[in-house]
Amino acid sequence: MASIYSLILFDLDGTLVDPAGAITGGISAALRSHDLPVPDDAVLDAMVGPPLVHSLTGLAAVPEPLIDHVVATYRAGYVATGIHRSRPYPGIARCVQALADDGAVVAVATQKPEWLAEELLSAQRLRHLFASVHGSPRNESVATGGKTPIIRAALERHAPVLEQAGPQQAVMIGDRSHDVEGAHANGVPCIGVAWGFAARGELEDAGADAVVHSAEELLEVLRGGL
Repeated sequence: MASIYSLILFDLDGTLVDPAGAITGGISAALRSHDLPVPDDAVLDAMVGPPLVHSLTGLAAVPEPLIDHVVATYRAGYVATGIHRSRPYPGIARCVQALADDGAVVAVATQKPEWLAEELLSAQRLRHLFASVHGSPRNESVATGGKTPIIRAALERHAPVLEQAGPQQAVMIGDRSHDVEGAHANGVPCIGVAWGFAARGELEDAGADAVVHSAEELLEVLRGGL
């Protein structure tokens, strides 16, 4: 049975790849290196997914003059060690490969800076599975409007696919509320994955069109429809 969707967009951290503490641990280390307080584990987990600058200011209360320095410290550590600590979630590579074999166009739409998303996917030997990768600009201090414009960029990049198959043949897969909100803002359904960093009930409250608990269940839903 083939996927009923022609274009399938995946979030990255918390959906395709388990950061295995690389993000939360890296943020903690960056804050400590600048003599800033480290939030508790629940707050650190909530920082995975949204734009890093927003999380640092809104959740970690980092003073504006220090934002760029903390981000630079975090990114240096992540590139050096964090990328290689991350691991694809169980079964997700097989799921993506099956969707591509079905004939679907599969792409990534992430809040992570696009260049870094490319690095992570390559390091985890996943890049070849995706037709394109869409993320935030290199300058993370630039306001981007969250996930909505990133998803829009992916839809525009693959507009010929949707023109041929129909505009309702796209779907977003993600683990946080902003994935749902960004997808719906673009008129696209969103399937939430329960193995990521969403708090209990977050995806349902955001209006996720379905919530799945394994890569195998995700493939079944994508092949059977919402």
